[in-house]
Amino acid sequence: MIGELPAAILFACTHNSIRSPMAAELLRLRFGPLIRVDSAGVRPAGAAHPMAALVIDEVGGDLSRLRPKGFSALEEDEFGPFDLIVSLSPEAHHHALALIPRLGAAAEYWPTFDPSLAEGSREQVLSEYRLVRDGLERRIAARFQRPSTG
Repeated sequence: MIGELPAAILFACTHNSIRSPMAAELLRLRFGPLIRVDSAGVRPAGAAHPMAALVIDEVGGDLSRLRPKGFSALEEDEFGPFDLIVSLSPEAHHHALALIPRLGAAAEYWPTFDPSLAEGSREQVLSEYRLVRDGLERRIAARFQRPSTG
């Protein structure tokens, strides 16, 4: 399945306010409407984290309309299950595995640092958010190959 392009992907993390929305937006930027993408959290927060929104904005993405949601909101989704659930935190992966095959056909775990745990100056913390963004971008590019147009 490496390199294969699923039709629908769900990114999941703990709060659906940093890692999973960043990954979902990076995938949207890379593939546009070719893949249905969404994100969810085990315990959704109130809004996208401002620093996550800032570092996604730096690469042309937009998290301003994000309303974090939990897995239960997706179980009621009329679009059907996902081909792949990519978990970015241990808690989300445990939760995702319990929902196979009802919510998704397969699950992968991509351990991803929670940049909200970073300490230091604003610039040091922002640097951690950029590292997470760039790591997710590399992982997406390596895992999902763009279809050939030739």
